[in-house]
Amino acid sequence: MASYDVLCIGNAIVDIIAQCDEAFLEANGIIKGAMNLIDTERAELLYSRMGPAIEASGGSAGNTAAGVASFGGRAAFFGKVSRDPLGAIYTHDIRAQGVAFDTKPLDGTPPTARSMIFVTPDGERSMNTYLGACVELGPEDVEPDKAAGAKVTYFEGYLWDPPRAKEAIRLTAKHAHAAGREVSMTLSDPFCVDRYRDEFLDLMRSGTVDIVFANAHELKSLYQTSSFDAALAAIRKDCRLAAVTRSEEGSVIVRGDETVEIKAIEIDRLVDTTGAGDLYAAGFLFGYTSGLGLRQCGDLGSLAAGLVIQQIGPRPHKNLRIEAEQAGLL
Repeated sequence: MASYDVLCIGNAIVDIIAQCDEAFLEANGIIKGAMNLIDTERAELLYSRMGPAIEASGGSAGNTAAGVASFGGRAAFFGKVSRDPLGAIYTHDIRAQGVAFDTKPLDGTPPTARSMIFVTPDGERSMNTYLGACVELGPEDVEPDKAAGAKVTYFEGYLWDPPRAKEAIRLTAKHAHAAGREVSMTLSDPFCVDRYRDEFLDLMRSGTVDIVFANAHELKSLYQTSSFDAALAAIRKDCRLAAVTRSEEGSVIVRGDETVEIKAIEIDRLVDTTGAGDLYAAGFLFGYTSGLGLRQCGDLGSLAAGLVIQQIGPRPHKNLRIEAEQAGLL
């Protein structure tokens, strides 16, 4: 009997979100639509130049865990914070959303991670992330009972940057597979794929990862092609199950010879794309661990993503289970 539906492993980051115009990005050398890793000095500079901001617990896999919990799923999270005010905020927020989070915090430096997210009028987000305590996540933080007790373990590609986190992920995957569970990952970002293309492909081809989430840009970057169809054909061969999001064009799910195309939901207004892919994964994995078919999984992912882009911040403001029931998906 599984203790959890989904165990998420990721960077425990407090998001600091502010709206800005295109000129601000240009003036401050910020690459639009990307996630840039920054040092302490750059973090302090950008923070001093931000307009009014919202602080919210974020981090890609943490957002997914919160989404699973909002659907009514049993979610757990591994991620490192420091014993400081931002760490306390993060811990309170994720636990308050119903996620089991017991990773021991760091005493002292580095401080809890934070990501300054600049949202332009078109809803696109540009992230500037100081990883801080995140880089200290290591194999000693793996809780074997959670690793073996979750139906699916899900980790973010962003976590492939700090070396000891790789050890933690591989150890968790070992516990998971030994217990007959599955492991999934998100490719996270085209720049992340560029850094670790060979390693990501090896994770898939070796069977360390069973399920892959990506958007169209990440998928094409993985296979170094401008053709979406060619990239989709390649990932179909390299992993057992893949779900690829395409913004307003919906998503495509492939498993062996099977292909399922999912429509995006209609939205009233695009506000902020932060967390769209994370919440898609949450809906999909909730459906998958509930034993639903791929179309229902994709529809739940599409619903969650469509709702989160109509709000500021990456954690769902609405109860996703109620929204899914009202939409006739559960």
